[in-house]
Amino acid sequence: MMKRYLQTGKFIKTTIGLLLMLLLNSNDTKAQQSQNLLPEKSRRPNIVYIYADDLGYAELGAYGQQKIKTPNLDRLAKEGMRFTQHYTSTPVCAPARCMLLTGRNGGRSYIRGNYELGDFADNLEGGQMPLPEGTFTIGHLMQRAGYKTGAIGKWGLGMHSNTGDPNKQGFDYFYGYLDQKQAHNYYPTHLWENGKWDKLNNPVMDVHPKPAEAAKNPNFDSYIGKDYALTKMGDKAVQFIKENKSKPFFLYLPFVAPHVSLQAPPEAVQEYIGQFKEEPYLAQNGYIPVKYPLSTYAAMITYLDKQIGRVLEVIKQQGMDENTIIMFSSDNGATFNGGVQAKFFNSVGPLRGLKMDLYEGGIREPFLARWPGKIAPGKVSDLVSVQYDMMATLADILGVKAPANDGISMLPTFLGKDQLQQKRPYIYFEYPEKGGQVAIRMGNWKGIRTNVRQDKDAPWQLYNLSTDISENQNVAAQHPDIIKQFAAIAQKEHRCPHIKEWEFIDAKFSSKAN
Repeated sequence: MMKRYLQTGKFIKTTIGLLLMLLLNSNDTKAQQSQNLLPEKSRRPNIVYIYADDLGYAELGAYGQQKIKTPNLDRLAKEGMRFTQHYTSTPVCAPARCMLLTGRNGGRSYIRGNYELGDFADNLEGGQMPLPEGTFTIGHLMQRAGYKTGAIGKWGLGMHSNTGDPNKQGFDYFYGYLDQKQAHNYYPTHLWENGKWDKLNNPVMDVHPKPAEAAKNPNFDSYIGKDYALTKMGDKAVQFIKENKSKPFFLYLPFVAPHVSLQAPPEAVQEYIGQFKEEPYLAQNGYIPVKYPLSTYAAMITYLDKQIGRVLEVIKQQGMDENTIIMFSSDNGATFNGGVQAKFFNSVGPLRGLKMDLYEGGIREPFLARWPGKIAPGKVSDLVSVQYDMMATLADILGVKAPANDGISMLPTFLGKDQLQQKRPYIYFEYPEKGGQVAIRMGNWKGIRTNVRQDKDAPWQLYNLSTDISENQNVAAQHPDIIKQFAAIAQKEHRCPHIKEWEFIDAKFSSKAN
């Protein structure tokens, strides 16, 4: 009988099949194991995810910043874990938020660029392309687990009047800017609270004056109002935490700083005046004129840090410190306009590129995670991770199955169980703006194609980040085998977007090396 079985080849085929199944399921097994890392009583912690706006990789003291004070975030790093190889999903506002909330990469995400609707004036406020009906966000995930959910800050994924309304996309409570164009002004006439205006004590301001007019009559004081948006957001965050102290909550805080315009409370700016040699900025690169641009930019980051300090303090006061996870990151790298001087502040450290770039300076972000008693203090992790990992990570913390997504759970790394940490083969980036760009991080290798919209056969650049973190030495010509792998990955990960403006990749997926 055995001889006949061997002769038919069934035994061999069955054995090979079993081996293949074991290999293919090895990563899934690790993911399933990580769901059992936490005791049952630890599966319902409060979770706060804080998201800065246009904050560079090196603009926190914990990441090497020397000129800007960030004591609360530095304390968060000291008391938790600091990640050195964490990425945003894409290098601009709205799509980064979409990918964070839905767990999808740039080749599969519904929103891939800043698709603007309406205009800047209050009566023309139209927001950005909305999330469609049926989208599943991390807000929905937390709601299904019995959490009270809140989002306070900048939304950028639709208005109260359409399917992108945050109250329809997994958040019980929302306060802040719905339209990210309005967020260019830190002293707006209004913010939104659950679909209704919260009128603020500020005059109407045009924060996009013509440069020639702004230079002729800068009138710096006219861009300072009474109600500062970031203060209001801090107030609402504290209130939300106090009101939900008796039940598990998930609080998403996409704070707006330090995105331009350069505006901060005068007392916050005063803390820095005299420390830098600076000249007035006269709106030559857009946005408002600013008398003390360096001091104002530093003040905005420090003021952001103060609001985060308020969140940390109220959580401690309410006795929730031991059962609350606090995470912090930014949507993309430092910007290049509006009076921001990234070079002066060494905003991205040794990295190349800024906002709108798929080079490291545009997409590598600070990431901090603190969870007393679970995350060991003072740890530094070099896990290669990305913001669309949050869907899988939160599901793992809750002990539930995540919906389809492109991420992996970071929970084993949080808990110091590195042997259970699923390793990803690569991270895929796709960005249709600034000429069209594609990038892949695979191990220490970083591949990038730029200007793809104009040149469908744009060559790959290749950098070894272990020896060339600044992406200065293109070694693509020496590694054609890696370039072929990248072309295959791009073909696998790209899905045709639902609008023509975001389609820029030719079906042949270039494997040409530069």
